[in-house]
Amino acid sequence: MRWARFDNKGTASYGIVEGEQILPVRGTPFGEWEKAGARQALAATKLLVPVIPPTFYACGLNYAEHIRETAAKVGQPVTLPEQPDVGYRANNALIAHGEQIIIPEDATEKVQYEGELVVVIGKKVKHLTRENALDCVLGYTIGNDVSERSWQKADRTLWRAKNTDTFKPMGPWIETDVELGKLVTRIRVNGRQLIEFPTNDMLFGVVDFLVRMTRYVTLFPGDVIWMGTEGATENLVHGDVCEIEITGIGTLCNPVVRAR
Repeated sequence: MRWARFDNKGTASYGIVEGEQILPVRGTPFGEWEKAGARQALAATKLLVPVIPPTFYACGLNYAEHIRETAAKVGQPVTLPEQPDVGYRANNALIAHGEQIIIPEDATEKVQYEGELVVVIGKKVKHLTRENALDCVLGYTIGNDVSERSWQKADRTLWRAKNTDTFKPMGPWIETDVELGKLVTRIRVNGRQLIEFPTNDMLFGVVDFLVRMTRYVTLFPGDVIWMGTEGATENLVHGDVCEIEITGIGTLCNPVVRAR
């Protein structure tokens, strides 16, 4: 099932995507819901960020090749993490499928994409085990962890490098029927494919993170966990269109604009 959050006559509502149509519902995928209204054309529907998370988690440095490429760029030795570690991102940076990534006027040219699988939590949990960890997952969506690399290197924290307004596109919807081992991530800019990798080829998988995280923190319905990216990324410039496709889920597409 595909759950989309959309603009329903000025109100944020959920609906079920069925082919080229969306069926509005009353309620949310995190609780009770019922059908509410006639189907409408998906192409004529304004999609919103599929969930506003109570907590926005991010798993950095979770793919080996990306770690090697990042280390080479900054002239540091390659050190692969020995355990799953998680950080945080800010909701102010979230934008929906189709909305503009806006590069600030004073940003350098080193603004880059990162295509990521996003885990959407469906129920309150703590102390998960490897056997039951995935039971808490409602589904998966797609994220683009836009990053200003000069700020990322210069700032003591990642507050602007990762969390500048519009730097976190997420969508287009939440897919509940996913086989992690079959997913492939493809990243395109202006229709040209730049990166392709098996999505689940992570240093630490979804189960690893869920088990470790819930040893210490409670996860709540709507929390999201961005799972990291692979490969060497390139700079985005004014006028680009960046697409993150994950097979079985969909394609997240956003135009790029530099503020003037």
